[in-house]
Amino acid sequence: MAVRDLTWFDIVARNGRARPDAPALIFEGERISHGEALARAERLAGGLAAAGVKRGDRVGLVSANRPEMLDLLAAAARLGAILVPVNWRLSPEEVAYALGDVAPVLVVAEPDFAPALRPCLETLGPSTVWYLLDEAAAPFRPFADLADGSPAAAGSTEVGSDDPLLIIHTAAVGGQPRGAVLSHRNLIAQNLQLAQCWGLSPADVALGALPLFHIAGLGLCLAVQQAGGETVLMRRFEPAASADAVAAQGVTALFEFAPMLAGILDAAVEGGQELGSLRAVWGLDAPETIARFEEQCPGARFWSGFGQSETSGFVTFAPHAERPGSAGRAGPLALVEIVGEDDRPFAMGETGEIVVRGPLVFGGYWNRPDEADATVRAGWHHTGDMGRLDHEGYLFYAGRSPAKELIKSGGENVYPAEVERALREHPDIEAAVVIGVPDPRWGEIVKAVCVRRPGAEPDEAAVIEFVGTRIARFKRPKAISFVRELPMTSAGTVDRAAVKLEHGQP
Repeated sequence: MAVRDLTWFDIVARNGRARPDAPALIFEGERISHGEALARAERLAGGLAAAGVKRGDRVGLVSANRPEMLDLLAAAARLGAILVPVNWRLSPEEVAYALGDVAPVLVVAEPDFAPALRPCLETLGPSTVWYLLDEAAAPFRPFADLADGSPAAAGSTEVGSDDPLLIIHTAAVGGQPRGAVLSHRNLIAQNLQLAQCWGLSPADVALGALPLFHIAGLGLCLAVQQAGGETVLMRRFEPAASADAVAAQGVTALFEFAPMLAGILDAAVEGGQELGSLRAVWGLDAPETIARFEEQCPGARFWSGFGQSETSGFVTFAPHAERPGSAGRAGPLALVEIVGEDDRPFAMGETGEIVVRGPLVFGGYWNRPDEADATVRAGWHHTGDMGRLDHEGYLFYAGRSPAKELIKSGGENVYPAEVERALREHPDIEAAVVIGVPDPRWGEIVKAVCVRRPGAEPDEAAVIEFVGTRIARFKRPKAISFVRELPMTSAGTVDRAAVKLEHGQP
């Protein structure tokens, strides 16, 4: 390890030695100190090494939120391995694709997801070893065999700041997931940026309610841990349990996607919980919910921001009240500009593509160098999102670029291409276009505009259910409009702008 290198395991080890008795994590009544977090990571690193995991190897993970996920990240950091948390809400075929994309030497999963993983066993073959948390039966091995490893077995591995540590799959323009590769430096820099913006300290307590397979959910936990604080980790989000956790554990910070915050506020009113410990909440939510939150929690501020997996999380950040409608200003470790199609910088107030530079920018897509080269060019990472900067540097988001059709529903990315492909597999559907429609609860919902095959009379509910059998159910359309034909451009392609204009309202 070079003298200028700093890894995520170094951060865990520092806190474990400097604050051994201070709480790092609470999960279902169990409290884990920073010292215990270090010991767990060291034992797990030994277990992984004994199982054959070495520098550069990928370790897959399919699980709802639990402490073992953070243990695995720290253990992977110790060995120079790469953790690949997979969205468990995906269909078995989508999970298989994500795991097959990275060819993991080892996969850890919760028992609930074992049936969905069985198709992967044959696809990945004997080179992948499978472990189950809690109970295990062949061909799965018990995770306890890994967790009780000898720290000495981890040996001494040269791990650098720029070594990859995490792969987060984010859907491609064409609908196939791409694995964004994040390094130790990426994650530590993002943690430092959030710590500075929010003034994080050992006194802070985060609510880990977002899934840890999302960069937002994982990022908050890591930033608070790096600051020496504590996270109340929830297996899955539940409004009443979240309100209880905020009140009982003195939660100071949380990230949310609509409608989570509204659910917490409703539950607190109904259950009589006090949310006064909260001081900072980031989210994507309706102005009405933001106003209600700041009225109900006058000592707290709601923050807005912009970022993506490829930028390790946020690149812009600011209290919502500073500039309502904006996504904040560039953080201390990010440069943000607006450019045109020829990569020429735009003047203030002009709408163009949002580009980013700095230590937060990812190292590329796993096994897709050509796509990474297309995304990172002219010295900037091209986000595929549109926006403008005002005279004080506040970013105003203006939607996706034409090349990046994306629907953001309840914090999940849904690419129209993958939904359209599933719709076209239905025997009664001849053609389909999928668009995002504004929704007060979810931000956007998925809507399909379909052309029936001659003589067919498909049932809307049945078509929606059909799609849910082929891709993740959260990607299903919530509404379908049947039309005689789709508008076409002069080039002979579907005119998406015309479809949105006619069908893009609730």
